[in-house]
Amino acid sequence: MSISFFWSRAFLTNRVILWLLFWCNLIGTVYGYMWYGDQIEYTLAHNAVWQVIFVPDSPTASLFFTIAVLFLLYPPQSAFFKGFSRLMESLAVVTSVKYGVWAVSIIFAGAAQGDHLVWQDWMLVASHLVMAIEALLFVRFFRFGAIMLIPAAAWTFLNDFVDYTFGVYPWLPDVLRDDLEGVQNFTLGLTLFSVLLAWLVLRLSKRNSA
Repeated sequence: MSISFFWSRAFLTNRVILWLLFWCNLIGTVYGYMWYGDQIEYTLAHNAVWQVIFVPDSPTASLFFTIAVLFLLYPPQSAFFKGFSRLMESLAVVTSVKYGVWAVSIIFAGAAQGDHLVWQDWMLVASHLVMAIEALLFVRFFRFGAIMLIPAAAWTFLNDFVDYTFGVYPWLPDVLRDDLEGVQNFTLGLTLFSVLLAWLVLRLSKRNSA
């Protein structure tokens, strides 16, 4: 058996694999929201209530992907849910790539400035790399078109704006607090990169399937 089988349509869209992905991502999503529990409580106590939506970035990205996988398992029939599923797919790809790469980059940026990495950091590195990789692997199986990248980009840039305008960005390692402007610029650039990469992979996948 060739190793390429493990990223083929026959393997990745097998219902057993899809259900495994669904449950793994759902569990990861719940765990992620729990991970952000302290920051969510802090935000509710010190900021406007609506801003709390923008606090748990990675879990929300994982939630988008979980919903997108559910729609692969149960393809929508109505026009409304077809449109909704395509929106979830585009959000899943852009945000999973963006926050997957962001989290890994911030962890290692902190380590480069002396932050001591513990086992939880390595767990986060692994899980966030998987987020980005699985999103890119599934672009070719999703049904969204390039036009759906517009609302996905708008949401992600809005998230960046709220994060760094109102201070609800994910808590950083202590050693990076004096590099906030650099982190902000990196975050904005990564959003643009994620949208462009999603567009490129989408275009290549459609070309190869034509």
